[in-house]
Amino acid sequence: QVQLVESGGGLVQAGGSLRLSCEPSGSIFRLAVMGWYRQAPGLQRELVAVEGSTGTTNYADSVKDRFTISRDKDKNTLYLQMNSLKPEDTAVYYCVSSRSWRTAVAGMPDNWGQGTQVTVSS
Repeated sequence: QVQLVESGGGLVQAGGSLRLSCEPSGSIFRLAVMGWYRQAPGLQRELVAVEGSTGTTNYADSVKDRFTISRDKDKNTLYLQMNSLKPEDTAVYYCVSSRSWRTAVAGMPDNWGQGTQVTVSS
C-alpha cells in the first residue's frame, strides 16, 4: 500500500496561484501513473490531471492551460501548479497513484491521499 501525503492547499483570491505537493511513501520512480482528482461540495470527484512515468499527461478541459502536473524525481515529489485560479476550482484535491493509466483516468486508482483543501475567493 502506497501512502500519499498532500500539502500546499489554502485560501487564495481569484486569479492567484497555488502549488500542491504530494509525497509518496516509496520511490516515485516505481509509480507508473500519478495524478490529481478534486471534489467540490455536492459534486462527484473529477479528474484534474494525470501523468504517466514517461511524461504523458492528461488534463481536464476546465484546467488546461492553467494547471501543470509535474514530478521532481530528485525530491520524490509530485506537484500541481495551479495558476489563474477561479472560484469554481474550490475543492478538496486528492493525490492518486496507480499501476495502470486506464484505472487512473477512470476514477479507480490504486491509492488515494487524504486530500488538501483549496479555496478560491471571488
